Amino acid sequence: MKRPFAVMMVLASLVTVSCTSTSDALAEQYRDGSGANYISGDGAITVLAPESRTDSVQFEGDLDTGEFFSSSDYAGSVIVVNFWYAGCPPCRVEAADLESLHQQFLSDGVAFVGVNIFDQAPTALTFAKEFGVSYGSIMDVETGSVRLAFAGQVAPNAVPTTLVLDKQGRVSARISGVITDVDLLANIIEGVLEEELGS
Repeated sequence: MKRPFAVMMVLASLVTVSCTSTSDALAEQYRDGSGANYISGDGAITVLAPESRTDSVQFEGDLDTGEFFSSSDYAGSVIVVNFWYAGCPPCRVEAADLESLHQQFLSDGVAFVGVNIFDQAPTALTFAKEFGVSYGSIMDVETGSVRLAFAGQVAPNAVPTTLVLDKQGRVSARISGVITDVDLLANIIEGVLEEELGS
């Protein structure tokens, strides 16, 4: 059942912790709260009304799959962008949730793309296979061009960070840190999908 977007925005402050079935040492390290060897976001969720959004963001790059991703190919579509790398414990925790959302919104034309800020393609592909992630990731470690495109929207080293771009390519929502409420993110995506193009 879809919630009205206004209600969903109020719920953005009510973040609860969800569990995943993924079990590995780095994910457990994150759950234990040690915070070793990575910088995580603070978990803040920001939802922007259409009139509060900045200019559209254009970005592109080579995917871990060997293909090429350009945001211009998805003009008029909602895009979910996740900044991550394989050794990031909370990235491992949320991988299954992101894939679940990807599958949920596949028929709605929502594009999901990762932005790997640290690894080379073989490592990213191994991660995708291990965690069942079916969408590609832009390999941004060499150029940093995607991080540059989102300057001011994403802290350079805070991972994971997840952005929802509206149909005009503007950032409509940002989760700084691990996704702790999958239903909330689903409602955010639904709300952006319901917006009229040009609103």
